[in-house]
This record gives sequence, C-alpha cells and structure tokens, in this order.
Amino acid sequence: LIRLSPPPAREPVGCGRLREMATPNQGNPRAEALGLWTLTALVVGNMIGSGVFLLPASLAPYGGASFLGWVVTAGGSMAIGLVFARLARRMPAAGGPYAYTREAFGDFAGFLVGWGYWISSWSAVAAIAVAMVGYLGALVPAATASPVAAAASAIVAIVLLTAVNVAGVRQAGIVQLATTVIKILPLLAVALFGLSRFEVSHFQPFNPTGGSLFAAVQGCLALTLWAFLGLEAATVPAGDVRDARRTIPRATLLGIGIAATLYIVATGAVMGMVPHEVLATSTAPFADAARVLWGSGAGSLVALGAFVSCFGALNGWILIASQVPLAIARHGLFPPAFARLSPRGTPAFGLLLSSTLACLLVIANYTKALVAMFTGMILLSTLASLIPFVFCAMADLQIVVRERTRGGREPLGRTFGITGIAFGYGLLATAGAGQETVFWGFLTLLCGIPFFILTRWRNPSANGV
Repeated sequence: LIRLSPPPAREPVGCGRLREMATPNQGNPRAEALGLWTLTALVVGNMIGSGVFLLPASLAPYGGASFLGWVVTAGGSMAIGLVFARLARRMPAAGGPYAYTREAFGDFAGFLVGWGYWISSWSAVAAIAVAMVGYLGALVPAATASPVAAAASAIVAIVLLTAVNVAGVRQAGIVQLATTVIKILPLLAVALFGLSRFEVSHFQPFNPTGGSLFAAVQGCLALTLWAFLGLEAATVPAGDVRDARRTIPRATLLGIGIAATLYIVATGAVMGMVPHEVLATSTAPFADAARVLWGSGAGSLVALGAFVSCFGALNGWILIASQVPLAIARHGLFPPAFARLSPRGTPAFGLLLSSTLACLLVIANYTKALVAMFTGMILLSTLASLIPFVFCAMADLQIVVRERTRGGREPLGRTFGITGIAFGYGLLATAGAGQETVFWGFLTLLCGIPFFILTRWRNPSANGV
C-alpha cells in the first residue's frame, strides 16, 4: 500500500493488496539492500495466512483431484507473479494493479480494478473471520454450536478489530506484530509429522465428484488461489533490492514454489490422516489432524495457533480493506469520503463501511454450515482478485505492444507466453468459481459504475474520462 501520513500498520499476513511501488533502483549496491533470500522470505510470509487452515475441508469434496488443482494454481500464480514483476520493473512508481490498468486502458478500467480489489478485501474479512471462528469452536464449542452462534462470533471479531483499527494504526500494528510469528508453526508441524499416518485409502476414489477430472480440477482453482494471494509481494520494495531486474522475478518464483510445496504437503497430510467424511464437515481440519498424531491436547494447541494466526490476518485485512479505497481516493478515482482521516489519523469511514459490508456478507450466509460459508466467501473474494490479475496480464501485453510501436525492442514472444498463461489461468479460475459466484461477483462489479460517475461529477478536475 501507498505510504500515507500517518503510515499504515505492518503488512498483514497473507494479504496481496494494492500498494504504492517504491522508486526504481535497477541495482542497489548498498549492503542493507534486500537480496534474493530476504525477498523470497517476504513473498512466502506475505502469502501464508489464514486461508490454508480451513482449505482442507473446502477441498475435501474434490479428493485427490485437489492436488492437481494445487499444481495448476502454482503454475498460474507464477505466471501472474511474473506479470507483476515485469510491470513493477517497467513502472516501479506507478502505484500497483489499478495504476497499471489505468496506464494501459484508462481511468474507468483502473477504477473497476480498484473497485474489484476493494470487494475482494472486505469479502476476505468475512472469510477470515469465519475461518477464525472455526478454530475458536475447537477451543470453545459454544462458538460454533449453531450457524447463528458462528455468525455472531465472526461479527463480534470483526467489530472488535475494527475498533482497534479505528483507534489508530499503531494499535493495529501491535496486534499484527504479536500474531505474525506463530502462523507457520501448525502447518510445519502437521506437514513434517503427518505423513507417518498417511492413509492412501482416504483418496479413493481419486475424483469423488462424479464429474470429469477436468471439471474437478477447475473447481479447485479459485479455492486454491485464495492461498496464493500476496504473490506480488516481491515487487513492493523495488528501490531497495539488489539487482532488482533479476532478483524480483527469481524471488517471486522461489517464494511461490516454497509456499506451494508447503501447502500441498500440509493439506495432503491432513487429507491423508482425517477420513473424507469427517474432513468435509470439519471446522478445524489441522486441529483434527493434530489429534490423530498426538492426542486431544495437541489438537487444542494447534487450534490455538491457527486461531491466533487467523486473528492476526483478520486484523491486517480490516486495515487493508480501508487502505485500498483510501489510496485510490487520493488519486481521484474513489469518492473523497474514503480519503478523509479521523483525528487519530485513520480512515474511519472506509474502516466502518468495509467492516459493515463484511458483517452483512456473514449475515447473508449464516444459514449455511461453517465450511460452506467459508467456501462461498473465499470464492467471492478470489473472483474479485482475479479481475485485477486478468486486467494486469493484458495491461502488460498492451504496454509492450505500445512501446514496440514507439521503437521498443522487448521480445513479443516472451510477453505473449507469460501474459497468455496468466490470462488463461485467470479465465479458468473464474469459470471454476461457479455460476453463482460469477453472477454475484459481476453484479457487485457493476454496482461500482455509479460510484465512478459520482466521483467524476464531484471531482471534474481529475485526469481522463
């Protein structure tokens, strides 16, 4: 995110969101500049958040076919990450996905991408709150005793952390720092020890959906992409990276590869330990797997670690859900109310509106079982993220073609290959989100058009049309 005054809190866990890029530096020689492994760690840390902790339950209906979904998503994510790396090298001070799109296609397309990012952010708030409540239920069963109790617990968590963020970015940052350190421990523990109790029979049949293998894999794409959001993290500190032109793409590919390996091994271990019929309705799959390995005490300990990780991620996404429209409003493409800061220096209007929409999304889905509620929300959030990804893939191609007409020499073959894979994956993942999700996602995107018109009417001096 753009560094505004006062500066936002520490980067949240697993959040790949709108940021202002640093000033370019093609080869920073300073000793303290970021190297390959430091930047790779940034990518891995930014991607791994709350999503993977409930994903084994969401992927259970797809059985072993979900592994192919992970592999395809890893490949598509690498292509998308390279698109961001290429755009950041070419326009390192431009301002992130919506600015790349605006540069290639104009203000209206840039607005739609920013609007989609905002929808994705507050949908993610709802999804993470639900995931957190699932692990809270493993510790306090009353929290998930009924759909109403689960929804109420999620709303209470959103309201509490919204109040923390309204109080000031320093308070939000303290919460974020305190919850970041232990987020990977449950994943590593289950991944390292779970294979010893792996049951191949849990993956029979390989494709339990009853449909084609292609349809099953496609159905996994939008779900698994949720865990890869944050893949563009290496493009953020471009001005503080040694040999940025080489280091950023390499760190992006390495980070995605490491995270993908951890995801596949950890979720595979859980699915291999917990029977399919139990996993499909589990509200805390990693805790259930830990109970199989080490008993009920270990299950509670893993549930506590996952709960704290989700709590920290929820805090960060609430912050991001207000900072996204704040940055865009300061560029004149969102209503000015989003750009106003409270006396404490926080975007209170954006915080309250975003969290209210997240709570309404929880209420609208409270009649569903917790896993179904989580799955629906991450599908909506990921779909809204796919819109910027697809636009940015084509923005990269458009900018290269435009530069070549002005004498540029960047090879079109390489550009077509990278952008084609990223664009194709985006289309497949969008289709895999399902007709209902695409329907509601398209409607929420269209709802942004009146806001664009209102903004241009109130701010006629803004550039473009």
